[in-house]
Amino acid sequence: MFIGLGTVINVVAIIVGSTIGIAVGTRITKSATSLITDILGLITLLGATSAIIPLWSTSFTSSFPKGASLLIILASTLLGGLFGSALSLETRLDSFGENLRKRFKASSESPFVEGFVSASLLFVIGPLAILGSVSDGMSQGIDQLILKSSLDFFASMAFASTLGWGVAASIIPVALYQGFWTVIGLVSGSILSQYQIDAMTICGGLMLVGIALRLLDIKRIAVANLLPALVIAPLIATAVHALN
Repeated sequence: MFIGLGTVINVVAIIVGSTIGIAVGTRITKSATSLITDILGLITLLGATSAIIPLWSTSFTSSFPKGASLLIILASTLLGGLFGSALSLETRLDSFGENLRKRFKASSESPFVEGFVSASLLFVIGPLAILGSVSDGMSQGIDQLILKSSLDFFASMAFASTLGWGVAASIIPVALYQGFWTVIGLVSGSILSQYQIDAMTICGGLMLVGIALRLLDIKRIAVANLLPALVIAPLIATAVHALN
Protein backbone atom coordinates (compact mmCIF):
# COMPACT_ATOMS: atom_id res chain seq x y z
CA MET A 1 0.00 0.00 0.00
CA PHE A 2 1.27 3.52 -0.79
CA ILE A 3 0.23 7.01 0.28
CA GLY A 4 -2.38 8.35 -2.13
CA LEU A 5 -3.86 4.93 -2.89
CA GLY A 6 -7.24 6.02 -1.53
CA THR A 7 -7.49 8.86 -4.04
CA VAL A 8 -6.37 6.58 -6.88
CA ILE A 9 -9.18 4.16 -5.99
CA ASN A 10 -11.63 7.08 -5.82
CA VAL A 11 -10.61 8.30 -9.28
CA VAL A 12 -10.95 4.81 -10.76
CA ALA A 13 -14.40 4.42 -9.16
CA ILE A 14 -15.59 7.67 -10.78
CA ILE A 15 -14.25 6.65 -14.21
CA VAL A 16 -15.82 3.19 -14.06
CA GLY A 17 -19.11 4.52 -12.71
CA SER A 18 -19.25 7.23 -15.39
CA THR A 19 -18.48 4.73 -18.16
CA ILE A 20 -21.28 2.43 -17.03
CA GLY A 21 -23.66 5.38 -16.68
CA ILE A 22 -22.90 6.62 -20.20
CA ALA A 23 -23.35 3.13 -21.66
CA VAL A 24 -26.75 2.83 -19.99
CA GLY A 25 -27.71 6.43 -20.70
CA THR A 26 -27.94 5.92 -24.46
CA ARG A 27 -30.96 3.69 -23.90
CA ILE A 28 -32.83 6.16 -21.72
CA THR A 29 -35.66 8.29 -23.19
CA LYS A 30 -35.73 12.07 -22.91
CA SER A 31 -38.56 12.02 -20.35
CA ALA A 32 -36.67 9.43 -18.27
CA THR A 33 -33.52 11.57 -18.49
CA SER A 34 -35.44 14.56 -17.15
CA LEU A 35 -36.82 12.46 -14.33
CA ILE A 36 -33.36 11.13 -13.42
CA THR A 37 -31.96 14.68 -13.32
CA ASP A 38 -34.76 15.71 -10.96
CA ILE A 39 -34.05 12.71 -8.75
CA LEU A 40 -30.35 13.59 -8.71
CA GLY A 41 -31.30 17.10 -7.63
CA LEU A 42 -33.41 15.72 -4.77
CA ILE A 43 -30.66 13.31 -3.70
CA THR A 44 -28.12 16.14 -3.78
CA LEU A 45 -30.51 18.16 -1.60
CA LEU A 46 -30.66 15.23 0.80
CA GLY A 47 -26.86 15.13 0.91
CA ALA A 48 -26.84 18.88 1.57
CA THR A 49 -29.19 18.41 4.51
CA SER A 50 -26.85 15.81 5.98
CA ALA A 51 -23.87 18.16 5.57
CA ILE A 52 -25.67 21.08 7.24
CA ILE A 53 -26.81 19.10 10.32
CA PRO A 54 -23.59 19.81 12.32
CA LEU A 55 -24.70 23.46 12.48
CA TRP A 56 -27.08 22.45 15.28
CA SER A 57 -24.84 19.90 16.98
CA THR A 58 -23.77 20.55 20.55
CA SER A 59 -20.11 19.87 19.78
CA PHE A 60 -20.11 22.62 17.13
CA THR A 61 -22.17 25.29 18.90
CA SER A 62 -20.34 24.80 22.21
CA SER A 63 -17.03 25.61 20.51
CA PHE A 64 -18.06 29.26 20.10
CA PRO A 65 -19.74 32.05 22.05
CA LYS A 66 -23.51 31.68 22.19
CA GLY A 67 -25.21 32.50 18.87
CA ALA A 68 -21.92 32.79 16.95
CA SER A 69 -22.09 29.51 15.01
CA LEU A 70 -24.56 30.77 12.40
CA LEU A 71 -22.66 34.05 12.03
CA ILE A 72 -19.47 32.09 11.28
CA ILE A 73 -21.16 30.31 8.39
CA LEU A 74 -22.74 33.57 7.16
CA ALA A 75 -19.41 35.44 7.27
CA SER A 76 -17.53 32.55 5.64
CA THR A 77 -20.03 32.23 2.80
CA LEU A 78 -20.25 35.98 2.17
CA LEU A 79 -16.47 36.47 2.18
CA GLY A 80 -15.97 33.33 0.12
CA GLY A 81 -18.53 34.56 -2.40
CA LEU A 82 -16.85 37.96 -2.65
CA PHE A 83 -13.41 36.42 -3.18
CA GLY A 84 -14.78 33.88 -5.63
CA SER A 85 -16.61 36.55 -7.60
CA ALA A 86 -13.50 38.75 -7.70
CA LEU A 87 -11.51 35.78 -9.02
CA SER A 88 -14.34 34.80 -11.43
CA LEU A 89 -14.09 31.19 -10.29
CA GLU A 90 -17.42 30.20 -11.84
CA THR A 91 -16.38 31.59 -15.22
CA ARG A 92 -12.94 29.98 -14.98
CA LEU A 93 -14.39 26.60 -14.04
CA ASP A 94 -16.92 26.82 -16.88
CA SER A 95 -14.11 27.73 -19.29
CA PHE A 96 -12.02 24.84 -18.04
CA GLY A 97 -14.96 22.52 -18.53
CA GLU A 98 -15.56 23.95 -22.01
CA ASN A 99 -11.93 23.32 -22.96
CA LEU A 100 -12.25 19.75 -21.72
CA ARG A 101 -15.47 19.37 -23.75
CA LYS A 102 -13.57 20.33 -26.89
CA ARG A 103 -10.76 17.90 -26.06
CA PHE A 104 -13.32 15.13 -25.56
CA LYS A 105 -14.94 16.27 -28.86
CA ALA A 106 -18.34 16.45 -27.18
CA SER A 107 -21.17 18.35 -28.87
CA SER A 108 -21.64 21.98 -27.84
CA GLU A 109 -25.25 21.08 -27.06
CA SER A 110 -24.18 18.29 -24.72
CA PRO A 111 -24.39 18.83 -20.95
CA PHE A 112 -20.62 18.26 -20.64
CA VAL A 113 -19.83 21.47 -18.75
CA GLU A 114 -22.83 21.09 -16.44
CA GLY A 115 -21.78 17.52 -15.70
CA PHE A 116 -18.18 18.54 -15.03
CA VAL A 117 -19.05 21.45 -12.72
CA SER A 118 -21.82 19.66 -10.80
CA ALA A 119 -19.88 16.42 -10.34
CA SER A 120 -16.64 18.22 -9.42
CA LEU A 121 -18.32 20.19 -6.67
CA LEU A 122 -20.33 17.20 -5.46
CA PHE A 123 -17.30 14.89 -5.21
CA VAL A 124 -14.96 17.33 -3.42
CA ILE A 125 -17.45 18.70 -0.89
CA GLY A 126 -17.86 16.82 2.36
CA PRO A 127 -15.86 15.60 5.33
CA LEU A 128 -14.88 12.27 3.76
CA ALA A 129 -12.78 13.96 1.08
CA ILE A 130 -10.79 15.85 3.73
CA LEU A 131 -10.70 13.35 6.59
CA GLY A 132 -10.06 10.40 4.29
CA SER A 133 -7.25 12.14 2.43
CA VAL A 134 -5.57 13.39 5.63
CA SER A 135 -5.86 9.90 7.14
CA ASP A 136 -4.30 8.45 3.97
CA GLY A 137 -1.43 10.93 4.19
CA MET A 138 -0.83 10.01 7.84
CA SER A 139 -0.74 6.28 6.89
CA GLN A 140 -3.73 5.61 9.15
CA GLY A 141 -5.69 3.69 6.55
CA ILE A 142 -7.94 4.43 3.57
CA ASP A 143 -11.23 3.14 4.98
CA GLN A 144 -12.92 6.53 4.68
CA LEU A 145 -11.84 7.01 1.07
CA ILE A 146 -13.01 3.47 0.25
CA LEU A 147 -16.44 4.45 1.58
CA LYS A 148 -16.33 7.71 -0.43
CA SER A 149 -15.27 5.78 -3.54
CA SER A 150 -18.31 3.50 -3.19
CA LEU A 151 -20.66 6.49 -2.88
CA ASP A 152 -18.98 8.34 -5.78
CA PHE A 153 -19.17 5.21 -7.96
CA PHE A 154 -22.97 5.11 -7.80
CA ALA A 155 -23.31 8.90 -7.95
CA SER A 156 -21.11 9.13 -11.06
CA MET A 157 -23.09 6.32 -12.68
CA ALA A 158 -26.35 8.19 -12.10
CA PHE A 159 -24.98 11.60 -13.14
CA ALA A 160 -23.16 10.33 -16.24
CA SER A 161 -26.31 8.61 -17.53
CA THR A 162 -27.73 12.08 -18.16
CA LEU A 163 -24.76 14.49 -18.08
CA GLY A 164 -22.21 12.45 -20.02
CA TRP A 165 -18.40 12.52 -20.04
CA GLY A 166 -18.22 15.77 -18.09
CA VAL A 167 -18.81 13.68 -14.97
CA ALA A 168 -15.74 11.54 -15.72
CA ALA A 169 -13.67 14.70 -16.26
CA SER A 170 -14.35 15.63 -12.63
CA ILE A 171 -11.51 13.26 -11.67
CA ILE A 172 -9.12 16.17 -12.36
CA PRO A 173 -10.29 18.48 -9.52
CA VAL A 174 -10.97 15.43 -7.31
CA ALA A 175 -7.37 14.21 -7.72
CA LEU A 176 -5.94 17.70 -7.13
CA TYR A 177 -8.14 18.45 -4.10
CA GLN A 178 -7.70 15.12 -2.35
CA GLY A 179 -4.02 15.03 -3.31
CA PHE A 180 -3.59 18.39 -1.57
CA TRP A 181 -5.13 17.11 1.66
CA THR A 182 -3.10 13.91 1.44
CA VAL A 183 0.09 15.98 1.31
CA ILE A 184 -1.17 18.07 4.26
CA GLY A 185 -1.72 14.85 6.22
CA LEU A 186 1.74 13.61 5.26
CA VAL A 187 3.53 16.84 6.23
CA SER A 188 1.54 18.19 9.13
CA GLY A 189 -0.40 15.28 10.57
CA SER A 190 -3.82 16.07 11.99
CA ILE A 191 -4.17 19.84 11.54
CA LEU A 192 -7.92 20.36 11.75
CA SER A 193 -10.10 20.25 14.84
CA GLN A 194 -13.60 18.83 14.58
CA TYR A 195 -15.25 22.26 14.79
CA GLN A 196 -13.09 23.47 11.88
CA ILE A 197 -14.08 20.46 9.76
CA ASP A 198 -17.74 21.03 10.71
CA ALA A 199 -17.52 24.67 9.58
CA MET A 200 -16.15 23.56 6.20
CA THR A 201 -18.77 20.83 5.90
CA ILE A 202 -21.67 23.19 6.63
CA CYS A 203 -20.44 25.69 4.02
CA GLY A 204 -20.09 22.79 1.62
CA GLY A 205 -23.66 21.76 2.42
CA LEU A 206 -24.89 25.19 1.34
CA MET A 207 -23.04 24.75 -1.94
CA LEU A 208 -24.74 21.39 -2.42
CA VAL A 209 -28.08 23.17 -2.00
CA GLY A 210 -26.99 25.46 -4.85
CA ILE A 211 -26.12 22.44 -7.01
CA ALA A 212 -29.50 20.87 -6.21
CA LEU A 213 -31.33 24.05 -7.26
CA ARG A 214 -29.43 24.00 -10.56
CA LEU A 215 -30.24 20.36 -11.21
CA LEU A 216 -33.90 20.98 -10.40
CA ASP A 217 -33.84 23.96 -12.80
CA ILE A 218 -35.06 26.30 -10.05
CA LYS A 219 -32.19 28.80 -9.95
CA ARG A 220 -28.69 28.82 -11.41
CA ILE A 221 -26.46 29.86 -8.51
CA ALA A 222 -22.76 30.53 -9.21
CA VAL A 223 -21.72 27.82 -6.75
CA ALA A 224 -18.06 27.77 -7.81
CA ASN A 225 -17.72 31.38 -6.65
CA LEU A 226 -18.47 30.18 -3.11
CA LEU A 227 -15.56 27.70 -3.04
CA PRO A 228 -13.18 30.03 -1.11
CA ALA A 229 -15.58 29.66 1.82
CA LEU A 230 -14.16 26.16 2.34
CA VAL A 231 -10.80 27.77 3.17
CA ILE A 232 -12.17 30.80 4.99
CA ALA A 233 -14.60 28.86 7.23
CA PRO A 234 -11.98 27.07 9.41
CA LEU A 235 -9.99 30.32 9.72
CA ILE A 236 -12.97 32.31 10.99
CA ALA A 237 -14.03 29.38 13.18
CA THR A 238 -10.56 29.33 14.76
CA ALA A 239 -10.63 33.09 15.43
CA VAL A 240 -14.09 32.96 17.02
CA HIS A 241 -13.21 29.79 18.97
CA ALA A 242 -10.38 31.73 20.66
CA LEU A 243 -13.00 34.15 22.05
CA ASN A 244 -15.01 31.35 23.68
